[in-house]
Amino acid sequence: MTREEMLQQLDAVSCWDLLVIGGGATGLGVALEGASRGYRTLLLERGDFGSGTSSRSTKLIHGGVRYLRQGNLTLVLEALHERGILIRNAPHLVHNQSFVVPLYDWWEGPFYGIGLKLYDTLAGKLGLGPSRLLSREETLRHIPTVETTGLRGGVIYHDGQFDDARLAIALALSCADLGGVHLNHLRATGLVKSGGIVRGVMAIEEESGQAYEIRAKVVVNATGPFSDEIRHMDEPGTKAIIAPSQGVHLVLPREFLPGDSAIMVPHTDDGRILFAVPWHGRVIVGTTDTALEQVAPEPRPLPEEVRFLLDHAARYLSRHPQEADILSVFAGLRPLVKGDGGVDTASLSRDHTLLISASGLVTIAGGKWTTYRKMGEDTVTAAARVAGLEERPSRTAGLPIHGFLTQPAMAAEWQLYGSDAAGLEELCREQPALRELLHPRLPYKLAEVVWGVRHEWARTLEDVLARRTRALILDARAAMEAAPAVAALMAAELGRDSAWQSAQVTGFTSLVHGYLWP
Repeated sequence: MTREEMLQQLDAVSCWDLLVIGGGATGLGVALEGASRGYRTLLLERGDFGSGTSSRSTKLIHGGVRYLRQGNLTLVLEALHERGILIRNAPHLVHNQSFVVPLYDWWEGPFYGIGLKLYDTLAGKLGLGPSRLLSREETLRHIPTVETTGLRGGVIYHDGQFDDARLAIALALSCADLGGVHLNHLRATGLVKSGGIVRGVMAIEEESGQAYEIRAKVVVNATGPFSDEIRHMDEPGTKAIIAPSQGVHLVLPREFLPGDSAIMVPHTDDGRILFAVPWHGRVIVGTTDTALEQVAPEPRPLPEEVRFLLDHAARYLSRHPQEADILSVFAGLRPLVKGDGGVDTASLSRDHTLLISASGLVTIAGGKWTTYRKMGEDTVTAAARVAGLEERPSRTAGLPIHGFLTQPAMAAEWQLYGSDAAGLEELCREQPALRELLHPRLPYKLAEVVWGVRHEWARTLEDVLARRTRALILDARAAMEAAPAVAALMAAELGRDSAWQSAQVTGFTSLVHGYLWP
């Protein structure tokens, strides 16, 4: 269904069963859950699908070794179970990634070895591979650029890795496959109430400025770090529940970590776990945990966060990364639910929290990418009761995600698109020029721009260069250099003029400056 056809549905449907505000991991999980149960489902996203926190993660689908150390076995068990389900349902987007913990002290081997064996045990049949101790020589084979001074060996274990923005798009496509309607760049501006009960939302379509009043039997607030903004529309002055935290990541050239394994540092100066992970021909290093007073759609890394990551990376890499090596730096906001006063954000639980207000607004907050499906299941079950909908069982645990392929390698260069690879190949046969790269330093082809506009609801230059492709993350300068040509190609597809192209390039260039360092 095209975006225009989805907009028409806003007038055609008098009342939706389920209306979801927020198009990140949580909202898309809720919408897919609702559509899969046969409820008439609508999702509204004021930006683009996954444009906030959900496209700025560490790119891991994991149980959470740190939560194991904190003693939160319930969260680890749930996350490991969901990890197994997601790898099974989306093998084109989620894969097994080996991690090595380098060991420098005599006690670390037994300590981390035993802990990671417990991690294996908790995963059970859904485990991705056994952990084991490595000799010094084996450790160097897995991570040849690790700091060798004092190195005794390592421990290897397995977790999941994925492309977060591409999974968000796949979830939106899956929802559409089941008859769900979702609209990006359509902002909820207020709640519609009748008799003190939430009955829908007021919304504005950002491109045209057209206003809508949309009725629904139940409204779900799945806006992550912005959850309190919607809650205040419902109950002005209500106590805030979100304790926002910022996580920053650096993107470095692949030569800093040329092996196939990632590095996991189990304890940094602030008590967090640090990762250096190979991803799309680059290395992602992260993350930080900085408490914030306020949230913004485009959070900016702080100099002390970048220095923290560079300093810690230098402790474990034989080649010490410098500011000039950074290809991109990005920040994401964690929608942590407040604990007791005085608790730092690093220690707050990543469990999800479900709230139902007196007016029937359902808010789902907290959680993480790995457990998005379970969050969706719990939310829709609760929302259906609020709305008095017919009770229907969840199907998503066994539901293949759009693009599912039993052998993803069959999709070759289009692996992230899974079964849609055939469509991209056909597009390139029809227009051979679309096989050209967007930029010499980027792995993406012009065909992906056209495909993103035609089939994945991309509307802006940022949509394409930040999320349909990951150009902005992989190399911010290259993305900026590619912007004019991509804008011209999009304009031809969308029927836009040169003024639109110019405005898009200007806006995107301004955005890119937040990803460049220094």
